[in-house]
Amino acid sequence: MRVLVTGGAGFIGSHLVDALMSQGKEVYVFDNLSTGSLENVKHWLNSSNFRFIKGDLLRPSDLENLKNEDFSIIFHLAANPEVRLSSIDPDVHFQQNIVATYNLLELIRRAESSPVLAFTSTSTVYGDALKMPTPENYAPLEPISIYGASKLACEALISAYAHTYGFKAVIFRLANIVGPRSQHGVVYDFIQKLRRNPRELEVLGDGTQVKSYLHVSDCVEAMLLGVERSSRQVEIFNVGSEDQVDVRTIAKMVIEEMGLKDVRLNFTGGVDGGRGWRGDVKNMLLDIKKLKSLGWRPKYGSKEAVRSAIRDLLKG
Repeated sequence: MRVLVTGGAGFIGSHLVDALMSQGKEVYVFDNLSTGSLENVKHWLNSSNFRFIKGDLLRPSDLENLKNEDFSIIFHLAANPEVRLSSIDPDVHFQQNIVATYNLLELIRRAESSPVLAFTSTSTVYGDALKMPTPENYAPLEPISIYGASKLACEALISAYAHTYGFKAVIFRLANIVGPRSQHGVVYDFIQKLRRNPRELEVLGDGTQVKSYLHVSDCVEAMLLGVERSSRQVEIFNVGSEDQVDVRTIAKMVIEEMGLKDVRLNFTGGVDGGRGWRGDVKNMLLDIKKLKSLGWRPKYGSKEAVRSAIRDLLKG
């Protein structure tokens, strides 16, 4: 089985590549290395089952390297993952999420075969959901960030292309994914801030933001199982843990794991009722019963996943 992973040198993508390679798949990685790193996949570079292609989905000419390949599955993870950036420069998410996905869909449309497309979306498509845990059929979807809106636009494009051109698509709405190789998000940010100043930690917002966190190993298992067992032409799965942890607790966990004492927490107060930034969803918990019904369940709860991620990032 030949598999393509866009963004395969990134955080989640590289862990997915590890799993696919361990299953004996023939894996192609397509990545522009803007946020990913060749270091994440270097242990596969000499394998006959692995091929790395440096390319950008925003340059259709780069996709020419893929047009004659016969892929069974395409995992589309290439995107800009910084939710906070969308309030500053919305064009980044329009280009790197929506336009990039459109260009990939055009490649699939013109392909002789019909690969399964697996897409990593986000819990932020729900916006400030009124139902907790939030199920996949929650409506109306009202994202409050440009990032969330761009991912929802990608979902709509994927659904339309899949139905119009006759291929299968599986969409994964991810909670906050943490673990080794991560280079963004609250855990990574706290560690970097404390390395610069071990006496004070700036915490965006009021610290009461509470969300679901999932270890990257659980995320990869969910994606592989979801692709294998999905039955509809376009299937949507929530992927997260069944509990939450707040930002203040995460800050204390990072301080504890770094062995620091007497650290002052400096809460910025945030915007719109204590959010870290405009577009920050303050309360998120996904209903994962649909994926659990197929046989998947997370091995780690939110606190366990966060603590494991802290330790791994400190080692790294």
